[in-house]
Amino acid sequence: MKEIDINCDLGEGGDYDHLLMPLISSCNIACGGHAGDLRTMENTINLAIKNNTNIGAHPSYPDKENFGRRSMEVSSEALKRSIRDQLLSLQNIAIEKGTKLHHVKPHGALYNDAAKDEKIAQIIVESLLEIEDDFSLFVPINSVISEVAKGKINIIFEAFADRNYEADYSLVSRAEPHAVIEEKEAVFKHVLSMFQEQKIIAKSGQYLPCDANTFCLHSDTKNSVEILRFLHQRFSEENIKIKNT
Repeated sequence: MKEIDINCDLGEGGDYDHLLMPLISSCNIACGGHAGDLRTMENTINLAIKNNTNIGAHPSYPDKENFGRRSMEVSSEALKRSIRDQLLSLQNIAIEKGTKLHHVKPHGALYNDAAKDEKIAQIIVESLLEIEDDFSLFVPINSVISEVAKGKINIIFEAFADRNYEADYSLVSRAEPHAVIEEKEAVFKHVLSMFQEQKIIAKSGQYLPCDANTFCLHSDTKNSVEILRFLHQRFSEENIKIKNT
């Protein structure tokens, strides 16, 4: 039976983390930049431990007002300090609980900027290396940060289960219709194409090579719990299992 890694961004104030955690294999926990505080970090780590889910940090631009979804003008040192502080906050709680961080995945605008901006990508990589070098880093396919991190940090290529793509591998803007895939059968077909066929079907209809090893479903996507339950069912029919479940 093949195994697939499904990750989800949690600890962001949503109402369904306790329902989502048992259905995924990796979680990305908000650590104070765009959402979350020490209490939510601890609660989410406890949920992850209970469900044998890989624990990841989800640092962002320090911008709770815009949920980390807008690029920020911030000095390199200030951004590095913010990312480092976010990671250490989560890491310290994980250590107290007798576990460790498996990976780091930047959030929102920070993730998107690092995909194309070498300066931002370098700041993220340097922030991680100042803490330790055995984190894995979730990165977009065909991204600047994947090149910057190569040979320095273990990278895991990520694709999105619930987002449509442009022909250059960027995500369709949330301001546009059909940016988010909400129909459960459509999500399944999208992921199956990326996982089985190693192809992303872009908005234009173009096929893009896909070498992703983890697939993200956003916790705030409409009916996310129902979609994940459906994926479990349909994956089993294809002899695919979500890891750790």
